[in-house]
Amino acid sequence: MEGIIDTHAHITADELYDRVDAVIATAKAAGVSKILAIAQNRIQCERALELTEKYDMIDVAMGLFPVDMPDLTERDFQDLEELAQDPHVVAIGEIGLDYYWDKEHKDIQKAGFIRQIKLAEQLNKPILVHMRDAAQDTLSILREHLKTGGIMHCYSGSVETAKEVLKIGMHISFAGPVTFKNARGLIEVPKVVPLDRLFVETDSPYLTPHPLRGTQNEPKNVVLTFQKICELKQIEPADFIKAMNENYKNLFYNRDR
Repeated sequence: MEGIIDTHAHITADELYDRVDAVIATAKAAGVSKILAIAQNRIQCERALELTEKYDMIDVAMGLFPVDMPDLTERDFQDLEELAQDPHVVAIGEIGLDYYWDKEHKDIQKAGFIRQIKLAEQLNKPILVHMRDAAQDTLSILREHLKTGGIMHCYSGSVETAKEVLKIGMHISFAGPVTFKNARGLIEVPKVVPLDRLFVETDSPYLTPHPLRGTQNEPKNVVLTFQKICELKQIEPADFIKAMNENYKNLFYNRDR
């Protein structure tokens, strides 16, 4: 049965993994039918792959986070290349650029981003992109190197940048910030994203949506963001669910192109 999809949840991070079975159960009870578990290292990816043996609703993405780039070794990239071969790993991510937390290592971040995009191309898997205070460089790299499509995760940029993301062929996913009372310009962005390019996510355990801010986020809360997007786009929930599931199948499973 089709339900809401959380396209970005760090359920194998330590904050959620100690109670991961309860996290998955409450998500399912809330109407979530699929969780894309994000792994940022070998331990998290192995945890996630074990979950796929237990739960059909779990898919896995693995990628090396931009802020971690200066401290990573060749072994980290080798682990990614090895683990990403698993068919349950449906995407490379999250990867990208973050100049908010790390302004000093832009070249290292860019090199790591490009290397992972090329890996995604080799494996014919989409990417999940983290972009913070780095829109120009991110878009430039995607225009030059992206061949497999993907999702701009937890989008928080402008309408103008969103239009450029769409031109590149990316999907856009919204998380808790679109529900915040100070969202301002962000609430205008979903209105320009067509249904066939639209997703929601939690980015749990971070960015808990309103009105639960201040508590630990988890996949069940994706319903709040889903409801907000339905309100902003003035669409029926059933229509969004149908479109979201079709988008997910086309992006992650139907990879004949």
